[in-house]
Amino acid sequence: MGRKSTKENKNIYQISREKMEYTRETAACKLEFISSDRIEKIESEKTLPHPEEVLAMSDCYRNPALCNYFCSHQCPIGIEYVPEIKTKELSQITLEMLSTLNKLTREKERLIEITVDGELSEDELPDFLKIKEELEKMALAIDSLNLWINQTIASGKIDKDKLKP
Repeated sequence: MGRKSTKENKNIYQISREKMEYTRETAACKLEFISSDRIEKIESEKTLPHPEEVLAMSDCYRNPALCNYFCSHQCPIGIEYVPEIKTKELSQITLEMLSTLNKLTREKERLIEITVDGELSEDELPDFLKIKEELEKMALAIDSLNLWINQTIASGKIDKDKLKP
């Protein structure tokens, strides 16, 4: 039987493992290809996990957010291009999506005016950047919804097969 950690500043990997009530040894058995020593090095931040290890931990610990965390905080490409997605309740995600949709509906005509000639003039740039910011908010809301769905599936509250068309 493993010891219970008393470490105060636990990283997301350790928190996720402990939430499942797995010792490092138990996690290593379930993960099969990641040793308990390797798990300790990842959790103590002596080394970064490999993408395939994050995928396996995400599945084993039933925490799909580990993948976004890795990509947005630890992967050199992801740090540049992948935004962090915060875990939110479905109602908050829905309200954010609707708010952004309302703003985009109002800005739709302006976007058409700006893009119809295929060029972006100096005077159009401020409006275009404002619309781009709203589109980025919508993309984040969609990513949040997908994360919520994946977490709900991982927790067993939704059957993945019932989501297929």
